[in-house]
Amino acid sequence: MLRALRQRWSQGRQYLPDLRRATPPGFRGLPVLRAGGCDDGCRGCADACPTEAIALAPLTLDLGRCVLCGGCAEACGAGRIELTGEHRMASGTRAGLLLREGGAPPSVAVAAALARRFGRSLRLRSVSSGGCAACELELNALGNVNFDLGRYGIEFVASPRHADALVLSGPLTAAMRDALELCWAAMPAPRFVVAFGACAISGGPYARSEALDRAFLDREVPSLYLPGCPPHPLTFIEGILDLLGIDLRPRPERAAGDP
Repeated sequence: MLRALRQRWSQGRQYLPDLRRATPPGFRGLPVLRAGGCDDGCRGCADACPTEAIALAPLTLDLGRCVLCGGCAEACGAGRIELTGEHRMASGTRAGLLLREGGAPPSVAVAAALARRFGRSLRLRSVSSGGCAACELELNALGNVNFDLGRYGIEFVASPRHADALVLSGPLTAAMRDALELCWAAMPAPRFVVAFGACAISGGPYARSEALDRAFLDREVPSLYLPGCPPHPLTFIEGILDLLGIDLRPRPERAAGDP
């Protein structure tokens, strides 16, 4: 018992009281494209990218394809690509994930209709459509003592009949097509889709595989895109709170006698 207490004491406080200000140490996050010139004919960054996320002339990076491997930054002799520790990478649109030099980072605007209906209570159903389980591990972490997403009334449920939103991970394999369609059909309207991870957003490293069937996303456009391989739990939290307009700033204390 004493050994367990000493171990627990050495870990310190794991609970994160302010998720808006939390910064994950050592996280390889949002790429930044620097202005400048490249050597004539240089294709180092594009050739190093395993998911064809980089285009040249002008230099652009599709964050929806990027797996944050860092190969492009290592291959860029001009130092025009840098991976920062920023985990705020969510976007409300697919086009918002296309990074340009000097451009604005991805952002999520409040969806007024979703905020009115789900701003106080949101139930999520997770579907792994051929994923490797890395994204699913990060989604599981949302309920642990560190992040405790349930404190905002946002929870994962076991049945799609109880869900308001579908959190989709994996590249969408043909083998999971029917299961995905059945899950979506069982969810009551109104409902929306969250694309979690590079595989869900673009197919990731498997985008050219014949084993995929991504027709579902051709019909059901996600309301929230969360890039990464896998995304950090804080990326999910920032994105979903922004989408629903949930303000975490402390409210002023009421004076004695106030109603």
